[in-house]
Amino acid sequence: MKNYIHSIAVLTFAAFLTSCGGDKKETVALNETPVSVTVGTVQGDNNSPFLTASGKIQADNSANLSTRMMGFVDKIYVNVGDKVTKDQLLISINNADLQAKLAQVNASITEATAAYKNAEKDYQRFQNLFAENSASQKELDDMTARFEMAKARLEAANQMKNEVNAQFAYVNIRAPFSGIVTNKFIEVGDMANPGMPLVAVEAPGSFEVLAMVPETEISQVKKGTKVEVTIKSLEKTVFGTVSEVSTSAKNTGGQYLVKIALDKTDIAILSGMYVTVKFPVEKQAKHQVVLIPTTAIVENGQLMGVYVVGENNTALLRWLRLGQIFGSEVEVLSGLKADETYIVSAEGKLYNGAKITIQ
Repeated sequence: MKNYIHSIAVLTFAAFLTSCGGDKKETVALNETPVSVTVGTVQGDNNSPFLTASGKIQADNSANLSTRMMGFVDKIYVNVGDKVTKDQLLISINNADLQAKLAQVNASITEATAAYKNAEKDYQRFQNLFAENSASQKELDDMTARFEMAKARLEAANQMKNEVNAQFAYVNIRAPFSGIVTNKFIEVGDMANPGMPLVAVEAPGSFEVLAMVPETEISQVKKGTKVEVTIKSLEKTVFGTVSEVSTSAKNTGGQYLVKIALDKTDIAILSGMYVTVKFPVEKQAKHQVVLIPTTAIVENGQLMGVYVVGENNTALLRWLRLGQIFGSEVEVLSGLKADETYIVSAEGKLYNGAKITIQ
């Protein structure tokens, strides 16, 4: 009888604990507040039968100027937007060490010149003595060697001066062509390092487009082809000609670089504008460019993803393979397809399985 009563008590207590645990879980589930989110729908470009590619405008003639010397920037003579002419001084870098080296070289030249002139006189003198049989062949040979060595030392000193003068070109940065200053990467007092860009210059008036074409379509694109170029921000269309077609995608992630030389136009084109290039060839594959806002991307180390809307209004993290960035949007190479819904922004922290409410 005691064992029977004890068993009933144990079962009752266990049932009580189970009931309490279930109530707790149910309370947590009920108290979970859905995160308010804004969503977007993936749009594709499959409506057009023609091949299209996204690209970016750049000046035909542009350069990022740098130096081979290390030193502090003494002065910057231009600002962004300034017009410059060829060989105009843009930036000067502290060159006290070069000035000291130049002084040493000039002193070496003075010394070598004096030694050369003296050796030359002795050489001519011994030539005359040898002609009069007053000097031996050995003495003339020795004097000839001395003269040639003095001549070589003077030439070496002059070449060293040429080297120092060449180095001055890297501390006085000049415009390689006439154009406009488009960027400055350094300020007065900063340390300039070899290879580091200091200032960017572009020649206005002539522009080209850099576009990326997928491997399934690149065989259709030929040099000399006339194309339509739509400037997204201006909602204008201009025309151009394919000037270069890359034959390798080794460093471009499976996309092939195509350059288009734009025709002259009165439209106010600026370097850096994003465009859509329409090639007069039909698509060989059902390829569509998928673009989503960069703000929707979730980063975890080297992984990139986006939250999509799952069943029962839950957030699901999906990893993506991304392509080029076009302004505020990034190309999705794989992981999303047309008409899928993804989360653009959220008013709370998202995680896999989080309850959401769509605004």
